[in-house]
Amino acid sequence: MMDTDKELELRARLEALVQEHRDLDAAIEALMAQSGADLLQVQRLKKRKLKLKDEISLLQDMMVPDIIA
Repeated sequence: MMDTDKELELRARLEALVQEHRDLDAAIEALMAQSGADLLQVQRLKKRKLKLKDEISLLQDMMVPDIIA
């Protein structure tokens, strides 16, 4: 089982990443809604969003105990 302090730290980090992912999603939508949107900036934001998704998945995997079936 995971140490309580470590688990709380992981949960806090996970929540922060999920919030940043949502914020990026909103920023991308807002940029895309503008006429003459900066496509390079949109592309960078999407790339950052994908990195966050990978990091979120990694943290979620760390929090789920290995169960041998």
